[in-house]
This record gives sequence, structure tokens and C-alpha cells, in this order.
Amino acid sequence: MIGTLNALIDLVEAHAAEEIDVARFAREHGTTEYHLRRMFSSLADMPLSEYVRRRRMTVAAAELVAGAPNVLDVAVRHGYGSIEAFGRAFRAVHGIGPVDARRDGGPLRTQPTLRFRLSVEGSTPMDVTITHLPELVLAGHSAEVPLIHTGVNPHIQEHIAAIPAEEHVRLKELGDAEPVGILAVTSDVEPDAPEGSMLTYLHGVAVQISTPVPDDLDVLRLEEGSWAVFAARGPFPETLQNLWAATATEWFPSNPWRLRPGPSIVRYLEFTDAYASCELWLPVEGG
Repeated sequence: MIGTLNALIDLVEAHAAEEIDVARFAREHGTTEYHLRRMFSSLADMPLSEYVRRRRMTVAAAELVAGAPNVLDVAVRHGYGSIEAFGRAFRAVHGIGPVDARRDGGPLRTQPTLRFRLSVEGSTPMDVTITHLPELVLAGHSAEVPLIHTGVNPHIQEHIAAIPAEEHVRLKELGDAEPVGILAVTSDVEPDAPEGSMLTYLHGVAVQISTPVPDDLDVLRLEEGSWAVFAARGPFPETLQNLWAATATEWFPSNPWRLRPGPSIVRYLEFTDAYASCELWLPVEGG
């Protein structure tokens, strides 16, 4: 996977002004667009689309500062059909317009060319199990919340706090399938979604496809398939967030499995304000 990501970076550099067929590139490298975008976003800490935009604007800025006489020519060379569209993209990256950059020489925000390397320094120990689940339904209470990468998500906290204690008892009684217990489910996340993007968070349980679900609960249907189950324990939420990062930096690059579209599930086995023993369930394919 590390080699594939570096080949993708090379493709971006060679065709910075063109639309890149990421799906075709993924197929040619024996993976999927979904997995490739998820891995890129996790390792680069930015979506692929954002990296491409930053690199285009970095090269465009260099051309303008070097004395390119015509802004429109630079815009067209980097894939923009008008000075207006180019100017909006340029300003979003650099904070100044292209004419200002050509006249004043900056300040400019440069995006260096990325290069991925696999490192095992400070590696996170992981207990991993591959399991197969039949078609299931996740039932509970959902809310639309923004994606937050670091620290506790206050919007999720607020949602959970609004669920009465007796409702947790009812949910536990309803659950009759693996993974057992109250689950924290995130879904509807684009594979390279930037922080702040909206996602669906569901606080609920897993039930068999034949189990009747009360009408007042939100439901999310799971397709039959394989899941990688990562177990971790330690300070909350750092342990869980470090585990997420380790799956991308250490486990997936060295294993034949790849992510497939679907929600991610966290099952808490033990939980206090400062400590958690949990399982992270990720939908996978391949192997």
C-alpha cells in the first residue's frame, strides 16, 4: 500500500493539471478507490482532493512569482477554465489572489510533495480478529454530527447524554446479534472527508435481520461480509484515536485486507471517564 500511495503521488505530479482517474489507478494497483482514498486521508491527514488542489496552487504560484505574464494562461495550464474559478482556488490556498502573488511575491503557503514511508517506531500493539457477520440491522438513536479527528466529540457527547438511562436498558434487551452490547456507530462518511464534514452517528445495538425493530428507533442495515476487529485498552479517547491511526499506518499496509464501504463500529467493553477497553470493528474485503 505504501508503494501504491507513492505511485499515486507521482501520478499527481505528472498530471497536476488534469483530472486523475483514481478508480482506474486503484484497479491497476490491485485495490479499490474507497480503500485508497481512506488510506491516503488517514496517512496524509488531508483528503486526496485537497492535496491535489494544494499542489496545483503551489506550482501555479511559483509560475506567477517567476514572472508568468498572463494569469489566464496559468489558470488554463492548471485545469481552470476561467480566471474567476482559478482566483477562488488560489485564494483558498494562499490567502491572496494570483495578481497579488505575481506583483508582491507572497506570502504563499507551499504544499511540498508528499512521500509515504512505513515506520514501526512507537508502534501500537493490536489484537486483531477477522470475523464474518451475516446481514444485520443496527438499531438505536442517530444524529448528524461534524467529523472531529482529535479529542472528544462534544456533539456525540451531547447526543448520548440526551438518551435516558431506561432507554439504554431497552436497547440492550433488544440487541440479539454480534457485536453484542451498546455500540457507537459512525456512517455516511466519505472515504476522504475533511474534518468538519457531517456524518451519521448511531448509538444503538445489533439485531438479527428477522428481529422486529420498534418504530421509534433509527435503523442502519449492514450487508453480509468480513470485519476486522481491533481490541485496545487505555486512556480515553487517546487510545481509540491512536488505534484508528495505527490501522492505517501499520496494519493495513502489511496485510492483504482492504477497507470496504460501510460504517465503523466501536464496542465498549469497559468504560469510565478516563479509561476504555474497546473493540473497533471495520468492514474489510480481500484477504
